[in-house]
Amino acid sequence: MQQIVDGNAIVYCQGAFNTPNGKTAHGLVRFTERYQVLSVIDANYAGKDAGMVLDGKMRNIPVYKDLKEAFAQAKQNGNNPQYLVIGLAPDGGRLPDSARTDIREAVAMGLNVDSGLHDFLSNDPEIVALAEKHGVRLRDIRKTPTRDQLHFFSGNIEKVDCLKLAVLGTDSAVGKRTTAWLIVHALRRDGYKAAMIGTGQTGWMQGAKYSMIMDSLINDFVSGEIEHAVYEAWKNEQPDAIVIEGQGSLMNPAYPGGFEILAAGRPDFVILQHAPRRLEYDGFPGYVIQPLNEQINAIEVISGKKVLAITVNHEEMRPDEIEAACKKITAETGLPAFDVLAHGAAELIEHIKPHIKK
Repeated sequence: MQQIVDGNAIVYCQGAFNTPNGKTAHGLVRFTERYQVLSVIDANYAGKDAGMVLDGKMRNIPVYKDLKEAFAQAKQNGNNPQYLVIGLAPDGGRLPDSARTDIREAVAMGLNVDSGLHDFLSNDPEIVALAEKHGVRLRDIRKTPTRDQLHFFSGNIEKVDCLKLAVLGTDSAVGKRTTAWLIVHALRRDGYKAAMIGTGQTGWMQGAKYSMIMDSLINDFVSGEIEHAVYEAWKNEQPDAIVIEGQGSLMNPAYPGGFEILAAGRPDFVILQHAPRRLEYDGFPGYVIQPLNEQINAIEVISGKKVLAITVNHEEMRPDEIEAACKKITAETGLPAFDVLAHGAAELIEHIKPHIKK
């Protein structure tokens, strides 16, 4: 049984669940060790199970139309909600005005609020005053530590002698974090010690012990914070494998993540997440995603390391189309391809195991 770090939570995803802008909520529905997720708020799917909406898997996490209904049902079921967690992940990380109204309502109900957006709740005088009045905590997950607490690259990464895998992607919001967790869980089930390095707010919210929020850091310290997280995970956990969650993609015009992970995390291999039906970068019509072989080549030239496998995001596919898509990728790239969300990570793990250092 997993240990919950913080407590019972209602996840706020009004108008965005089952869309790319709801990816934080999606991660929390699929897995989190930080909260016990009681429900999701999105009027578009009210009355349905969040897991069924997302993956066709019953998770006993109901979706409600609004906060009042979610709060009342939790109380009625004997579950005392302690947190409202913002599950929205819109472009630019901005907090919609409508969400502020709901957050004020949550605070008045006595709920702590966790937000991973760039608009900090702690900068809103009205919400801060309300939180102080009701004795609740506001946590802005993207608010970085002060500069004196940040780490500069030191070279300690060279001491890390276990297998290091980076899960990068051909786009943002393509499933990198979910795949990273599935790899970690599959390795653990097979008896290996595996550590997850979270690099975004959702990874932290899911309970990744070694985390940093890449897109909020001052550029000078990004590499150092990546190195520090990997080094601390290795030093403290002595794992067989460390899996680093990717951010954005190398050639995404708005989120060109990945360079620092390759340079500072220095992975031994890369797993590349790809959505075959996605032709343009998410949220940016007209910006065509470069061909898969071009993306693989870019990663291998920059890092000097090999892409070990392709993991497939099956968006816009029927279940009976997934296998053919994987075979097509293998034919084009010469690399094994797997849909770990649909079929599990067991086959992928067999390609990883030979590289675990004895």
